[in-house]
Formats: sequence, structure tokens, C-alpha cells
Amino acid sequence: MISRYTLPEMGKIWTEQNRFQVMLDVEVAACQAMAKLGLIPKKSAEVIRKKASFKLSEVHKYELVTKHDVTAFLKSVQQAVGPEGRFIHKGLTSSDVLDTALSLQMRQGLDLLIAANAELIGLLKKKALRYQNTPMMGRSHGVHAEPVTMGLKFLLFFDEFRRNAARLERAKDAISVGKISGAVGTYANIDPKVEKETLALLKLGVAPVSTQILQRDRHAQVLAVLAIVGGSLEKLATEIRHLQKTETLEVEEPFEEGQTGSSAMPHKRNPVNCERVAGLARVLRGNAMAGLENIALWHERDITHSSVERVIVPDSFILTHFMLREMIHVIKDLRVYPENMMDNIWKTRGLIFSQRVLLALIDKGLQRETAYKIVQKNAMRVWNDKRTNLKELLMEEPEVTSRFTTKEIDGIFNLDYHLKHVGTIFKRVLK
Repeated sequence: MISRYTLPEMGKIWTEQNRFQVMLDVEVAACQAMAKLGLIPKKSAEVIRKKASFKLSEVHKYELVTKHDVTAFLKSVQQAVGPEGRFIHKGLTSSDVLDTALSLQMRQGLDLLIAANAELIGLLKKKALRYQNTPMMGRSHGVHAEPVTMGLKFLLFFDEFRRNAARLERAKDAISVGKISGAVGTYANIDPKVEKETLALLKLGVAPVSTQILQRDRHAQVLAVLAIVGGSLEKLATEIRHLQKTETLEVEEPFEEGQTGSSAMPHKRNPVNCERVAGLARVLRGNAMAGLENIALWHERDITHSSVERVIVPDSFILTHFMLREMIHVIKDLRVYPENMMDNIWKTRGLIFSQRVLLALIDKGLQRETAYKIVQKNAMRVWNDKRTNLKELLMEEPEVTSRFTTKEIDGIFNLDYHLKHVGTIFKRVLK
């Protein structure tokens, strides 16, 4: 999938080149830590720091023989370093490097997601304030309910993506740990001090206890958060898709000059960006489920999680970033049609004031059941006869006219009544 809204940085994080580079960063940091603790010569660590490198073509060539990416990688690095390369990977197991490197990659990815999410939050706040008092129809079950404002819709999503910002930060905290504890996590061939120093250089926390690997509940938490962010993006996209239906047409995603909506129907302007986001959210949820399946491994580890992660982790990060960028574009240039919103409010000819009428009758002394029957009877007549409206029919009801003046009835059908607390909600959310 190609999009001009996808920034290249996220894709670069998950390239083979960056993966091995981050692994090299871990190996070099471990050598520096061992030198600081007097476990290897400082001169050797300095040579390693200066010369350590790898060639991707060499790694691929060696892996054809070793059938093991880490040993192939180490062979390429040691060739670049020379004799001092014997200290590289001393006392480490593959997962010390792989898992610590994966944490670094995921942290890099989360930094980009946090930034993109913050940009979307800013746009949602801007739109919320712009349309704070723009009336539109509120719907429940897809049916007209009572009036809201367009600003309230944006405010709702602003608040939700603000929660997603906190979730992303917690996910970053959860995955910002590494382990340099050996084959089964007992430090048999590596001093725990080496782990502490290595991870400090990499700005990672130390997993308090580990096996051969970091425990996969951490990774599952990250993937679950990405799925939640995807769910929120799907929710936002779905709202726009509904409001863009021809019969509604209250908002419309951007449609640019030269863009086509259909190869057969030249008139089409489809919500393709939002549909794309809604579809990809399903992939994120599936990947999150696979991440949950990775938590339970045999004893100190097995390898069933590894192949899964090589698919679901890069894909989930790239997809989430892509989806955020898509919705940033949609919200930034969203077309909003307040006139259509007002037309839709009056489309049901006053039915949306039924609760207001019900409560007013109760306040005038009628029992709730009696009042409900009066209002529902006339509401059903409006549903069935497009020539009528609720206000006119109520003016023919003795139980109504005996209790209300014409001015009072006009007041019941006042749109402002429903929107009088919008400002209070905004203050509560934005304080």
C-alpha cells in the first residue's frame, strides 16, 4: 500500500539494516560496560567501538550456512573488528541482543506514534472549538434522537485520543527494558553489573527477572494499545463515513482535483481514506491477538513467538502510523456542511422534541404514562404522514392546549434548549 501521507521514518525502523544496527548498538554497549568493569581490556572496547560494523550482504551469505541470523551477524561484525572481536558477545545469548534490540526498535516506533497522535489531538481540539456551537442531529441506533453540536463530536474524539496518548506512553514504559542475563536468565556467564551498565548506556530499564527472553506480556501490552488506537481511528473513520452518506452529507473527507471515485461512475466521491482506516483496524486487532498468544511459552523459552513477532510487530507499527497519518489528513481538510446539518435536524418535523414535550406535560401535572401516550400517538402520526409536524398536531390536543399557551409551546420547540450545557462540557474537558 502506497500513500503520500506515510512518513518514511517508521518504515526505516523496521528495515533489516536498522535491526542489525540496533543489535550492533547493544553488542558495543555490552563491550563498553565490560571494559568499565575491568572484564575486558579498555583498549579492546575502544577498538570495537570504532570498528564495529556489518555488511548486510555478508550476513545474508553467512546465514545460508549457519541458519542462524545472530551467528551470521556476529561473523560479519568480527571480520570488521579483527582480533579484538573475540570479546564481542562474551557471556551473552542471542536473545540478550535480540530482545534488547527489539525493545529499542519498539521505543523508536512508539516515539513516532506518540508524535503523530499528538498532531491528531491538536487538530481535533481545533475543530472542536471551531464547531462548538454548530447544531447537528444526534443519533442513537442510527435514528434521529436529540440535537448535539459538531464541536461535541470532535471534543469526544479529542478526549479519547488524549487517553490514547497516555496509553502509548505507558506502553513505551512497559517495553523500555532490556535483559543481558544469559541463556536462562541466571547470569551464569555474565555479571549482573554488565547488564545494568549496558542498559544504562542504551537508556533502557533492567527487567527485574527474566528467562532467556523478556517476558512477552510487555510486547502484548504494546500490541494491545496499538489495537486500541486502531479501534479509536476506526471509530472516527466510521463516524465520518456515516455522516458522508448521500442522504446525510453533513461532512465529507477531502476529494482532490484529479481524484476519481469510480472507474464506471464519474460522479462518485467515496470515503476511501476512512474505509481504508476502518479495514486496517481489523489487522491490528488480529495482530494483538497473536501477541497475546505469544505470552505463554515453554519453560525458560521456546521459539514460537519469534517468527510471529517478525510479522506482527513491524506491521502493527507501520499500519498504526499509516492510519494516524491518514486521519490527520482527513480531519485537517474535512469538509463540513452546517446547512445540511440544520436541514437534517428539521427533517423529522419536530419529532426530536418529543422528550421535551413529555417532560413539560409531566411538569404541568399529567402522569408520565398518560403524557407518554399523548406524545407517542402524535409522533407516530408524524412518522406516517409527511404532511404533518409534531407541533401542529399537539396544538390540536386538548390535554396540551389546556395547559400551555402558544408561546409556551413555541418555547418547547426551541433548539437552544438542548445545547445550553455545551459550554459546560467544553470547560470540563479542556480545563
